Amino acid sequence: MNTTHLTPDEQRIILYKGTEYPFSGKYNNFFEKGTYLCKQCGTALYCSTDKFASHCGWPSFDDEISGAIQRQTDADGVRTEILCSNCGAHLGHVFIGEQLTSKNVRHCVNSISLDFVPFENVTRTQKAIFAAGCFWGVEYYFKTAPGVLRTRVGYTGGKTVNPTYQEVCSNTTGHAEAIEIIFDPEKTNFEELCKLFFEIHDPTQLNRQGPDVGEQYRSAVFYLNQEQKQITEKLINILKEKGLNVVTQVVPTSPFYEAEEKHQDYYNKSGNKPYCHFRVKKF
Repeated sequence: MNTTHLTPDEQRIILYKGTEYPFSGKYNNFFEKGTYLCKQCGTALYCSTDKFASHCGWPSFDDEISGAIQRQTDADGVRTEILCSNCGAHLGHVFIGEQLTSKNVRHCVNSISLDFVPFENVTRTQKAIFAAGCFWGVEYYFKTAPGVLRTRVGYTGGKTVNPTYQEVCSNTTGHAEAIEIIFDPEKTNFEELCKLFFEIHDPTQLNRQGPDVGEQYRSAVFYLNQEQKQITEKLINILKEKGLNVVTQVVPTSPFYEAEEKHQDYYNKSGNKPYCHFRVKKF
């Protein structure tokens, strides 16, 4: 699993086993219905029905999705650390015997180690990251694609930490406007999503998409593992055999910084439709 898509703050906790400040996490007082995922790999970890208010300062769960959590003795030799069984991401610690719920178990988890999708009964999830010009239009098409559970737009591929939209548009950060997708592998797969990616933009345009010009509008697939890389390269070869001079970058993931709220789900909020993205069948 490629971990370079984590931001420095995420790396501090997920890779280096840090702890966020109590009562500071986004999911501490969050009780919407859905499924909590591993921030690093997207694996489903906890159901919202197992979350409870422990008032300890961190999200608390008294059960886990079967097989999702690994337990091991903490480095302090006393506590029990909990990790994602799929990728080993540090989540927090588990405590037994506090009598806070009938199950008598509390998974004390860092919000920053978690992601969330408003879908219940999801037991398997995966992640993909694409850049194909203005992220407003890209999200418009992916948001309603079969099997897609959640999308968020942001910035990746550059050097600036926590960039703003204005900084990215200045062409000084090296970042691309991108989209992170969480999907259900029981209903779709990376290849189908990658085909959609190539069909909603022109992968032969270098550092632009329609009227939008600049490095931030480049075409790129940020792969999280070798399977995603191989699938992307296979599809590019198919397009080249059809005579398309594809310039899409195929690169490992790098820190993904979520864009400002006003850019999330932009076209649904505005009631408009994309001006530089439309689907053209290529496969």
